[in-house]
Amino acid sequence: MISSCPEPLWRGVAVALVTLFDPDGVRVDVAATAAHAARLVESGVRAVLVAGSTGEPDTLTDTERATLVAAVKGACAGVPVIAGTSGPWTGTAVARTEAAVKAGADAVLVAPPGRCLDVAAYYSAVAAAAGPAPVLAYHFPGVAGGEVPVEALAGLPVAGLKDSTGNAERLLAELDAWDGWTYVGAPVLTGYAGALGAAGAILAVANAVPEDCLAAWDGDPTAQRRLFGAHQAARSRFPYGLKELVAQRFGTSTTARMG
Repeated sequence: MISSCPEPLWRGVAVALVTLFDPDGVRVDVAATAAHAARLVESGVRAVLVAGSTGEPDTLTDTERATLVAAVKGACAGVPVIAGTSGPWTGTAVARTEAAVKAGADAVLVAPPGRCLDVAAYYSAVAAAAGPAPVLAYHFPGVAGGEVPVEALAGLPVAGLKDSTGNAERLLAELDAWDGWTYVGAPVLTGYAGALGAAGAILAVANAVPEDCLAAWDGDPTAQRRLFGAHQAARSRFPYGLKELVAQRFGTSTTARMG
């Protein structure tokens, strides 16, 4: 592993931020999205991921992505802002990474392409584009690009990994395979990951129930069980189920571009 940061950029719970749109879905509501991020940070969330798979990234233009990163960064002083910069091929990921870092991202989260034949070369190009900003690999095959093999982790030029599969056995293998920052993306593993010594969790349900996410990470079994219900609601008709859950709590827009 190649990392300029020996300690994790953050520990604990981060939010995989929703992207909020105007009612017609034509325009990104940048101000509302940034205000929602700031509200979650005030609730105790330790970092914010912009334009990850929760944020409907395939529906965003590259300009919209960069604008969101800059706005959230401005609204969330004191916590890291991570930008999702995956792309279907190396050139797209490199361009998005450069733009995100220029917009103020503290790190980038990048999935490999679905048919990536050379994962190390792909991440080498992304890491060069990111400069001093740490790169986190993203493992959520079938949803966000292709696979990040466990056996490849130690040799990749990345500082961390987000694994959203919810596979407990794979999480153990990841923690055993390398010393990088391992983050889970599945809320069902929040407390388990915390007990095992993972760096943190990057959760979509933190948009709606940040307090339960934080409590589950700290080992509260009751909060962990409540997260299962939130998780089921959030993944129903994604992203509509999640946006409805967030709207019930905070009165935000339920408009989505996906679907």
